[in-house]
Amino acid sequence: MVIDERSVEIDGVRTRLLELAGPGLDGPPLLLLHGFTDSADTWRPVMLDLAARGQRSVAIDLPGFGQADRLLPDEPMLPQYVRLVAGLSALIGDGEAPVIAGNSMGGATALLAAEGRPSPAGIIPIDPAGFDHPRWFQLIDQQPLLRFLLSDVNPVPTPLVRMILAQVFRQLAFAHPLRARREVLARFTQHYETRRDVRRILHTGRRLLPELLEPFDHSLIECPVLLIWGDRDRMVSHRGSRHLLAALPSTEYELLADVGHCPQLEVPARVGELIHDFCVRVRDTPTEDPRREVAHG
Repeated sequence: MVIDERSVEIDGVRTRLLELAGPGLDGPPLLLLHGFTDSADTWRPVMLDLAARGQRSVAIDLPGFGQADRLLPDEPMLPQYVRLVAGLSALIGDGEAPVIAGNSMGGATALLAAEGRPSPAGIIPIDPAGFDHPRWFQLIDQQPLLRFLLSDVNPVPTPLVRMILAQVFRQLAFAHPLRARREVLARFTQHYETRRDVRRILHTGRRLLPELLEPFDHSLIECPVLLIWGDRDRMVSHRGSRHLLAALPSTEYELLADVGHCPQLEVPARVGELIHDFCVRVRDTPTEDPRREVAHG
């Protein structure tokens, strides 16, 4: 199946949308959100897996990443993402509340979206940022290859910029860096061309970091939640799951063995299976009982 790719404008924000929908694809609307430094392309393997299971899906570039507009400079980042998600939910849902899945920064955005009204039909945070003190940016900032790239006073050709970023990404995001597929790394680096792009994204990370210190009010979340985490996540430890599980004991929890920070890239078929099965449960759950009790996975 072919993923449709197009530009859309939502509440004045121009962004790129990837979509798999059409005959034979059903289920509740599913919106996929990427993490820091990433783009909608991170979801391509999962979208294809979901389509094989009959589930439609949509992924977008969040502002400041991929092909989306830049972030507004005088407003916090996460509220901008939540506002965009609300507008997009109305666009793709056609009156039906979507399920929202997000990795890392996208997982934090999904949690914050669930605090608002109208609520999503369900959320799937995957290795979400925002629990305990986030270490991820410190790990990025200290990478020797990045420090070399930014300290070099000579012009740096695009292939070298992308090679360095690919190496850093594979070391931080994967439980087994050498297993990272070449096409996955190429999709990640395609949105970066110059050293200036790298500086801009690091500036964005420093701007985001204070917003990830205890950003959630779990008492406002009323929809079903499936929490997915890789047990070898170097960026955001799965020990942060205890906060969500304590606050929302009906949360389903799947801890993926031998998986790092981006399960959608390392084990897309397993992530697709988990998302699809959750969407089926959401569809079959009576609307008057949005927080059906479930056993921890």
